[in-house]
Amino acid sequence: MLKKRIAFRLITIILFWHLFPTLSHAVENNQGIVELRILETTDLHADLVNYDYYQTKTNQRVGLVKTATLIHQARSEAMNTLLFDVGDHLKGNPLGEYLARIRGMQKGKVHPVYRAFNYLNYDAIAIGNHEFNYGLKFLNTALKGAKMPAVNANVFSVKKNKPYFAPYVILKRNVVDLSGRHHELKIGVIGFMPTQIMSWDRANLDGKVFAKPIVDAAKEFVPVMKADGADIIIALAHTGISNEAYRPDTENAVYYLTQIPEIDAILAGHSHSTFPGPIFQNLPNTNLESGAINGKPVVMAGAFGNRLGIIDLQMEHRAGKWKVLEGTSQTRPIADDNGLPLVKRDKRLFKLVKREHEETVDFIRKIGL
Repeated sequence: MLKKRIAFRLITIILFWHLFPTLSHAVENNQGIVELRILETTDLHADLVNYDYYQTKTNQRVGLVKTATLIHQARSEAMNTLLFDVGDHLKGNPLGEYLARIRGMQKGKVHPVYRAFNYLNYDAIAIGNHEFNYGLKFLNTALKGAKMPAVNANVFSVKKNKPYFAPYVILKRNVVDLSGRHHELKIGVIGFMPTQIMSWDRANLDGKVFAKPIVDAAKEFVPVMKADGADIIIALAHTGISNEAYRPDTENAVYYLTQIPEIDAILAGHSHSTFPGPIFQNLPNTNLESGAINGKPVVMAGAFGNRLGIIDLQMEHRAGKWKVLEGTSQTRPIADDNGLPLVKRDKRLFKLVKREHEETVDFIRKIGL
């Protein structure tokens, strides 16, 4: 009886594979195919809470406490995710000013922006030009509270003639392919910012650092990253999008970063624009449906936490190497065009930054603003 059952099962399996060959091939073909979701915030400008400090009232168009809900949702939809910030997160509203100029940054204390980033488990962050507005000492003290690496490749120390920050980082992440197999993926992450910092923040930076052109720095470090084992490279580019003729002092250099073959995806910022978006409809070699420039996926998530940027990559692991097969980008808003909220705020995150938020509101009321 046992022999008959075994024979019957073998015949059933053989018939299944012969009758449904496409299914068996699909299982095989999914091995080594990985879908990776990359999430972006940029130009938060200390807008942690959905609040307008100038008008002392709730503002549903801003606030990382709202973007955080989109982050949770986007993560729940994908098996493999990464989260980055592209800079200009410390300065830009009364909360940032109060913390830097009134209360100060004390050793051992974690800046609420980095407390929020730690809670949301950012994988890496870029340094934006406004991070220098309070001086290098403040920035360096604040960064000690960040649990994720901060990268920038084109700001150099005058004294050492080396990058002032870590120019890049190689993140080793365990990813799962569509067949359920696990792989180690080495993700190279590099950061950039405009050279104009040497004019905008001369008083804080002169004699201490100097800035190299963005594309020059990319061409210098991207080959080093590949030699260091990076399977893919993501640029945290605190720079805008323009196809104006490139110069060494080009402020908005994303278009030219897309022309560097080894860069696989670009998270943009600085100009507070939204990409993909209609203002870029006349940009050459741009596909707004897929969110690509010169064939590379690019995203720019507005400013003040009003949007979450998303790039979805499909990659294949074959013969020991990773290849990006396809990339698409989109942004998701926290409010509609009329300012009506589309998501609730993250209550846990609000609780983490509530003390500094309320201190700022109290200070504004005391001075009569």
